[in-house]
Amino acid sequence: MTKDVLVSISGMHEEIVAVTPEVEEDENEAIEVVTPATYYLKNGKHYIVYEEVVEGTSGVIKNRIKINGDECVEIVKSGLSNSHMIFEKNKKNQTFYKTPYGQMLIGVNTRHLQVDFEEDKIAVQIDYELDVNHEPMADCKIRMNIVSKNSGKFSVLS
Repeated sequence: MTKDVLVSISGMHEEIVAVTPEVEEDENEAIEVVTPATYYLKNGKHYIVYEEVVEGTSGVIKNRIKINGDECVEIVKSGLSNSHMIFEKNKKNQTFYKTPYGQMLIGVNTRHLQVDFEEDKIAVQIDYELDVNHEPMADCKIRMNIVSKNSGKFSVLS
């Protein structure tokens, strides 16, 4: 894997709370971000670092993804929003999610975690239940593809 990579992150959530007929099905569609990033390997752990621009503000969110084998993935956000989400197979972790609008206690109960490593590509699949302030909110999926910029292996996740 080279230092310069492209990251494709797709996230989807399905509300656990009762959905009224007025709610559009479009609200459960995947949201995908594709961005350049920096990759490095340190002490057997894979790190991906990138910045996320937030529309309507002058600030950014700095993101760090840490992949520890196929057992644990951490996503750390700092800047306009701050959080440290830890995804471990069959384990629930909690963190505070700080936004410009206030702070929430977030729980992630990881149901499925799969990481596939290739020479110029890392593919991550995470399925988890999200709760906010101890109330179940959504079943979520995250899909990530991290590929060397010049490998020709980049593909959109849709």
